[in-house]
Amino acid sequence: MRLGGESVMVSPRISVGHDWNAVKIDAVAEPLKVPYRNDGEWGEKEERNGGLYSLGIGHVPSLPSQQKPVVVVGYALTAKKIKSFLRPTFEALARKNGIVFVAIDQSQSLLDQGPFDIILHKEYRKKHPEVIILDPPYAIEHLHNRQSMLQDVADLNLCDQNGKIGVPRQLTIYGDPASIPDAVNRAGLRLPLVAKPLVVDGTAKSHELSLAYDQSSLSKLEPPLVLQEFVNHGGVLFKVYIVGETIKVVRRFSLPDVEDSETLHSVGVIQFPRVSSSAASADNAELDPCVSELPPVSLLEKLGRELRHRLGLQLFNIDIIREHGTRDCYFVIDINYFPGFGKMPEYEQVFTEFLLSLGQSKMTRCPAVNG
Repeated sequence: MRLGGESVMVSPRISVGHDWNAVKIDAVAEPLKVPYRNDGEWGEKEERNGGLYSLGIGHVPSLPSQQKPVVVVGYALTAKKIKSFLRPTFEALARKNGIVFVAIDQSQSLLDQGPFDIILHKEYRKKHPEVIILDPPYAIEHLHNRQSMLQDVADLNLCDQNGKIGVPRQLTIYGDPASIPDAVNRAGLRLPLVAKPLVVDGTAKSHELSLAYDQSSLSKLEPPLVLQEFVNHGGVLFKVYIVGETIKVVRRFSLPDVEDSETLHSVGVIQFPRVSSSAASADNAELDPCVSELPPVSLLEKLGRELRHRLGLQLFNIDIIREHGTRDCYFVIDINYFPGFGKMPEYEQVFTEFLLSLGQSKMTRCPAVNG
């Protein structure tokens, strides 16, 4: 079972609208010997102190016969993702709506856990065809390579009365760093160039980027990598969160524009951390309206709908920039699977509704299983 890509999963017995605040935690947690979560030490330690709870690892709790079924969500996330995503406020809202979270035990077979409605494991899927896959590992893998990551956007060539969305011109480099200047010349790429690691593996290093100003500095870069033409965009990017059919957009500060004079006189390579993640929000900043204006909703909805279909994913975000000096020319520069949804506006409500909709769809498709 590959758990490197973050994944979220749901389970079988579903009751929409059942209020779990009316159910004593002991009735569910005690049979599993599950400690309560200490909100004061969130993400670090669990104690039986009356705080919110996390159900045990691997198994869905047995409920009293008079209790209606609930949505049981199995998850396999890194400790960092658990801390940022499964916040007490989210768990409380989800529990109120009949959603319970169960950690996947990575040391045991998934066949011995659950039962689950949504899981990431081919063997489990074969024996449980009623399971909804959220999201398929092969589809997630597509976003781990920056060469293939943006191909669907390029193939889409989205253009309508609201604007045009494309990708920056880019070149993939595998070989000797000394060959990079010649490769860039042959491809006709314009300096400066943004250099990004080819493989996105979840580490901080895989999200670092560099800005190369001159030909001679290109040989200092470390392949394998992707080189993208830098596009001036007013120092602001739009982070578009996709959760099923729901779209939320926030502004983030980005790399500043590069003037023509800088291109002529600057040399070397400047390294940056993960810009879109570490940068402060630009939503409340006083910005030029030409820079801060959000992309048209209809354009983003069309892009989100097409990418959900082409990528086969429901939980991702898109980093978009608008070319400075234009009103309707946009570029997708990155796509991330299961990003930091804790930074998305109203994420608790959005995810609760999303999980409930999955439960309802399963009940509609498999009434015999859930009845």
